[in-house]
Amino acid sequence: MARRSVRRRFNVFSLSFLDVMSCGFGAVVLIFLVINHRIDDDTRDADPELLAEARKLDYLIDSGQKNLVDLQQELEDKRKRLAQARRRLLAVVEDRDRRRVEFDELEQRTIAQRESLDELKSDVEVREREVKRLQAEEEASEGTKIRAIEGEGDRQYLTGLFVGGRHILIALDASASMLDSTIVQIIRRRNMPLARRLEAPKWRRAQRTVEWLAAQVPLESNFQIAVFNAKTTFLLPDKTWQQADAPDALDSALAALTEVAPTGGTNLQCLVTAIVGMTPLPDNIFLVTDGLPTRADNAPRRATITSRQRVRVFNDAVKRLPRAVPVNPILLPLEGDPQASSAYWALAVATGGTYMSPSEDWP
Repeated sequence: MARRSVRRRFNVFSLSFLDVMSCGFGAVVLIFLVINHRIDDDTRDADPELLAEARKLDYLIDSGQKNLVDLQQELEDKRKRLAQARRRLLAVVEDRDRRRVEFDELEQRTIAQRESLDELKSDVEVREREVKRLQAEEEASEGTKIRAIEGEGDRQYLTGLFVGGRHILIALDASASMLDSTIVQIIRRRNMPLARRLEAPKWRRAQRTVEWLAAQVPLESNFQIAVFNAKTTFLLPDKTWQQADAPDALDSALAALTEVAPTGGTNLQCLVTAIVGMTPLPDNIFLVTDGLPTRADNAPRRATITSRQRVRVFNDAVKRLPRAVPVNPILLPLEGDPQASSAYWALAVATGGTYMSPSEDWP
């Protein structure tokens, strides 16, 4: 019978393991007792005053660190305020310099204005003396006028206009543009009834201008009034010259003018043709208009005309004028005709006349 082998089980908590654990635990306890005893000895050996001093120093260090942080923050704030103060100071300095420059300029302007004021005072005195002289001359020549013009203000302030000559022609533009100063209003008024067109402010002003010119004609002169648009019409009978000392003729001509309404285009060539046919020729022409001509004697090819074409038609008409006859253009305002002023000014200079573009309150 075979012998059965017996294996013993391994037990970690054997007697040897317990002995080892017990020895280790005892060593730990021994070390703990030794260390704790040393700490108690050190505590008993420490000087209480030194401990208090150390604690005080620790407190001072903590307080100092806190104060240092506060001081650093305060220093940073002061640096920022200092930078802001410097910027404000720089702005104040710049503003001071700018105001100083402005003050210098103002002082210079003040000096210049004072000098200009002195010149104006001197000029006013000269003009007052001139006005008194003109008033005296006007009073002396009051008896030589064929018609009295009543109204506000002194209508003789345009002294450059000399109404003189043996045969004086007053030509008035009666085209549709004389209804107003703007294109839109001209179109609107052109479609109004006859009574409304006769009362157009610009046309009434043109009529008053003709009346004023007629009133300045010397008694010893002859005169004629012509109205032109697409054609030319003489207001005095028989297309002949009339004596200025015949007031009935002037009254009838001005009465006929009140019944004329602006219409059609402006044909300056037909006016020049009528002037050339007068016998004798005028020796002084007053032309009341508001712009360059829009029509010529030949039929237009198009319904519209360009600014360059208007200048060409104007130059063609001027070439036909009698030589050595002064032409005095009186140009009323009109929108969209910038070349009219220079063209009529050149005509006045070339013929020895006077160019005028009067203010709205004249005559």
